[in-house]
Formats: sequence, structure tokens, C-alpha cells
Amino acid sequence: MLARVQRFLLQLWRRVPRPIRRWIVRLVAPSYTIGAACVIEREDGALLLVRVVYRDGWGLPGGLVNRREDIDSCARREVREETGLAVELVGEPAVVVDARPQRVDVIYRARPAHGADPDAAGPRSPEVSDVRWFPANALPQLQPEAVGGLVALARSEVPRGSGRLPVTPIGSPSATRATGGTG
Repeated sequence: MLARVQRFLLQLWRRVPRPIRRWIVRLVAPSYTIGAACVIEREDGALLLVRVVYRDGWGLPGGLVNRREDIDSCARREVREETGLAVELVGEPAVVVDARPQRVDVIYRARPAHGADPDAAGPRSPEVSDVRWFPANALPQLQPEAVGGLVALARSEVPRGSGRLPVTPIGSPSATRATGGTG
């Protein structure tokens, strides 16, 4: 009986015009924000971190994707807006899904672009109070999202061109162990 009702409802759903179906799905489905961030490594292995005025700890340069903007362009744009540094993206990104705030972050490895001066990086946005290079073995207190991004990239051993993105859900046992958090 239940299968027949379900089949009937699906046939009815099929007759609903596509724009209305799309509107209904967007109305009832959870909404997620999508952002891009970069783990930028200098030739000597130091990492570029930013301190934003409204958060404690240090984070990765990045931000939210604009409408109709591809995620790669967003990552490069956000780094340039926040630090003034042009970067080249390296390898495949990692994806971190955080269900609580309903956020998806795409984390890239990056390096200063050819001809860019890494020492010229500095705060270029009102939201950024400080920009600094830190040795990878002497990182300051990091924001949870930065830790999650570093863990996700460390875990991503995806062969280039495989078409897969490694996804690390925040709060998963592996992410919780790595960050020391509860999710």
C-alpha cells in the first residue's frame, strides 16, 4: 500500500512544472553557504595565515563564493582581497562539510604566483587585522575551520584528475580526533 501511494505521489510530482519543483526543493531543503580558502605555502615551507577582526585565532585566507563565480576564481580572489597576494592553486582541493552552521568549504593548496612577492602580503581588507607567515612546525592558535582545512588537505591523497573530491565532515570521528574538538 505504501509503495503505491509513494508511486502516485512521484507521478504527481512529475507533472508539477520544473521551476515550481525547483522552488519547492529550495524551500524545504537545507541551505548551505559555500566558501573557498587557501593553505598558502612559501618556498621555505612557511604558511600564510590571517587574523580577522571579528574572530579569535588565526585562519586561512578565504571567503564566500559569489553568485555565478567558480570556486577556483573565488579562492584566488579572496586571497588577493585579504592579503594582496596573487596565488597559484596546486593540486586537487579538499572539501569540508560543517553541518551545524550549514557550510561547505573548499580548501586549496596554493603558492605565491610566479613573480609575486610573498613578503609584500599584508592586510588589504577592513576585516583582516594581521597577515603573517608562520613556520609549519610553529603555528599559532588556529580557528577550528583552519584546523579542519589543514586536516582535510593532509588526508587528501587523491590522484590528480580522478574527478573525486575528498570530503571531511566536521564532527566525524577522524576530524574530531585531529582537532581535539567535539564536532
